[in-house]
Amino acid sequence: MYAWIWRRLPGAWPAKTATALGIVLAVAAVLWYVAFPRIESKIQFDHGVVQTPGPSASPTPG
Repeated sequence: MYAWIWRRLPGAWPAKTATALGIVLAVAAVLWYVAFPRIESKIQFDHGVVQTPGPSASPTPG
C-alpha cells in the first residue's frame, strides 16, 4: 500500500518525501485535535482500577 501511495505522489523523491511528510503531519494533527478529544470521555486513561486498601481491608495471607 505504501508503495502504491509513493508511486502516486507527484514529483521526484524530494517532493514526494515532503508531500508524504505533510500528509503524515496532517493526519497526526487531525487525530490529536479532533479524534482523540472526542474519544477521551469514552476511554478513561487516568482512572485506575487498583485502589489502596482502607482500614477495613483484610490482611493479606502470608
